[in-house]
Amino acid sequence: MTRVLHTGDTHLGYQQYNSPERRQDFLEAFRTVVEDAVADDVDAVVHAGDLFHDRRPGLVDLQGTVDILRVLADADIPFLAVVGNHESKRDAQWLDLFADLGLATRLGAEPVVVDDIAVYGLDFVPRSRRDDLTYDFDAVPDDAAYATLVSHGLFEPFAHADWDTETVLEESTVDFDAVLLGDNHKPDTAEVRDTWVTYCGSTERASASEREDRGYNLVDFADDEVAISRRGLSSTREFVFVDADLAEGEGVDRVQERVRQHDLEDAVVIVTVEGEGRPIAPAAIEELAIDRGALVARVNDRRELPDEDEDVSVSFANPDDAVRERVREMGLSNAALEIDETVRSGDLADSNVRESVERRVRDLLEDDESAFEPAPEREPGDEDVTTVADQFADESGTATDTAAAESTGSADADGDADRAAATNGGEIEAEATPDASDGTTADIDDDGDTDPAETDETTDADADADTASLGDFA
Repeated sequence: MTRVLHTGDTHLGYQQYNSPERRQDFLEAFRTVVEDAVADDVDAVVHAGDLFHDRRPGLVDLQGTVDILRVLADADIPFLAVVGNHESKRDAQWLDLFADLGLATRLGAEPVVVDDIAVYGLDFVPRSRRDDLTYDFDAVPDDAAYATLVSHGLFEPFAHADWDTETVLEESTVDFDAVLLGDNHKPDTAEVRDTWVTYCGSTERASASEREDRGYNLVDFADDEVAISRRGLSSTREFVFVDADLAEGEGVDRVQERVRQHDLEDAVVIVTVEGEGRPIAPAAIEELAIDRGALVARVNDRRELPDEDEDVSVSFANPDDAVRERVREMGLSNAALEIDETVRSGDLADSNVRESVERRVRDLLEDDESAFEPAPEREPGDEDVTTVADQFADESGTATDTAAAESTGSADADGDADRAAATNGGEIEAEATPDASDGTTADIDDDGDTDPAETDETTDADADADTASLGDFA
């Protein structure tokens, strides 16, 4: 029997909630997986992408990763991996560096044989390039009894999928016995065309929506069969989910009562408020949780309640027109328009706007140093002018009043309209969107990225520039 440990979406370097402790948690979860691999004496560790949360991990994160991979190397356990959308770079990948150090192998079209298994890899490929993708893999070696593909993306038949698994299996030049996947943070397994297809899930909670225990898969190849089992990680940081459904007339006192019913020591506390009760002040609840020992506390009020304390007035008749006119007058470059959209996105937590914008600016400059050159002069009436507001109007038919107030620069709204839009009513996370990257996943990371459902902030254009296809694997 040959046993492979299948993990992925470790997102090393993610300083969730701006907490250094949470950043260390992601590294320690990966360390636990590796220690389990050594204790179980597995034949290989397979990583299905998003080893890092960012294409520019910090030095401390790189040092920690090298230290952990050396544990595997010392135990003679190969570390085989593909590149995910979060960490993908234009040229050489971090996996290439680890390969040069003898600590990892980047999978591709040429198989890596582990005992009697031929392991192939397919890095994340953006949707815009998949139609032209050919699934050409080298032949299975004679000494391999099984073939497995490792890849990163949102594959069918799982939720929020945008990649046809049947097409991959039909067009591949190799008949795979198993497909080991990353990107979707929820573990799941299905059978497609007599092939087992499985997600291992993430090793730490990258989103408050990920309530299930974190873990990894063990995949056994024996007697012409593939057996997939799940193992949880019990040592990850505890998340305490406090759900408060307020009846009419109930308010902050009821929410605080629910918080006091839990042991919060060193935990990440997520308070979700629903129902018909009175408006609440999130700060009072978060302060209570911190006083009771919580590491981090966040309040997610899912209700749409009117502000009882102040009247809201708008100084123009049509907010959408005001937004479009102001953005046209600014003559922004395409890159600047993207940043404008990021700042005013209702799906991005207020505390994470600066980090997300800074990361996006770095990415744009790396791809094209002229990205922020001013756009050609144009008049507000030009038919070929398309602004972010135009896009919002086309997609949803509406734009938020706060976003409009921010764009017009009116005296009473200019200072904080973008903050109001970014906080999205105090929520820390938006549900049912897609990968972030790429607009394909089910959840958005707590820094505004989509999770895979992770595909955290990479767009198709971003990934086009930075992700290798099968032809680049050699």
